Amino acid sequence: MKREHYKSFTLSGFTYYEGPIVFQELKIGTKLRLVAEPDNRHDPQAVAIYYKKHKIGFVPKNANYSLSKILGCGHDIFEAMVQTVSPSEHTEDQVGVVVYVRGK
Repeated sequence: MKREHYKSFTLSGFTYYEGPIVFQELKIGTKLRLVAEPDNRHDPQAVAIYYKKHKIGFVPKNANYSLSKILGCGHDIFEAMVQTVSPSEHTEDQVGVVVYVRGK
């Protein structure tokens, strides 16, 4: 299956959700799930990031608009995974994520 790089960023809000609970399980290449949150009271374009059943943060506001629109229309074309894990960085910079667009 073909895929193309779409976006890369560090997780936003990592320390406020369940990221620290599962941090030891996150490795480069770990699959993540993107979920649009149109009812989010802080940002109607919010896209949450999940590892298994754990909400570990959000796509940063400066990178969420197009992802939110496409996911909100019901298109499941993205593949997200852990790109970097940096335990010595500030907690908001510890986990990098890469998002690809899946092709045929």
